[in-house]
Amino acid sequence: MLYGIAIFPDKEIQDAANSWRVRHDPHYCNIPAHLTLRDAEEWDDSTRELAILHLQHVASAFKPFSIRFNRVSTFFPVSNTLYLALEEPQTVITLKQAICSGPLVQPLSNQVYTPHVTIGRDMPADELHDLYGNLRMSSIDYSTVVDRFHLLYKTDQGGWTALQSFQFKG
Repeated sequence: MLYGIAIFPDKEIQDAANSWRVRHDPHYCNIPAHLTLRDAEEWDDSTRELAILHLQHVASAFKPFSIRFNRVSTFFPVSNTLYLALEEPQTVITLKQAICSGPLVQPLSNQVYTPHVTIGRDMPADELHDLYGNLRMSSIDYSTVVDRFHLLYKTDQGGWTALQSFQFKG
C-alpha cells in the first residue's frame, strides 16, 4: 500500500489554496491542500508498524510551532508548479529531517526540500507565467499553528486518507 506523511494547514489556508487548486491542480480531488513531509512510497505491514513507532517518537520530541505563508513562488523550470511559500521554512525542514531518519531514513538526494502548499501543477508554461505574474503582486499573509502531522494512505479510488495523526508532545 502507498503511504505518505503530511501537514494539513488550517481551514483558511486550505480554502485559499483550494480556490486556485480547483482550476490548476489535477490532484485537487485526491487530497486536501497540504505540506508534504514524505513522498508516497510502498510499505508492507511491518514497515508501516515500524514507521508508526518512529513517528510517535518524533512527535513526542516536537512542540507546536507557527508557520507563515507570505508569498507565491514556482519551481519553474524544474516543474510547472505554483505554490504558497513559507516565510521561515526551517522548522518544517527540521521536522522532515526527524521523520526521515531511523527506520525511515532516505538515500541522499540532490533535490532540495522546499516546504510548500501547491496551488497549481502540470500547468502549461504560458499559463504558469501569467498566473505567477498576477499572484506574486498579491499580498499573501496566512499563518497557522502546526501541532501535528499525519500518516496518509492511498485508497483504491485514488484519494488520500489519514491513517493516523501524531500530535506534538514536546
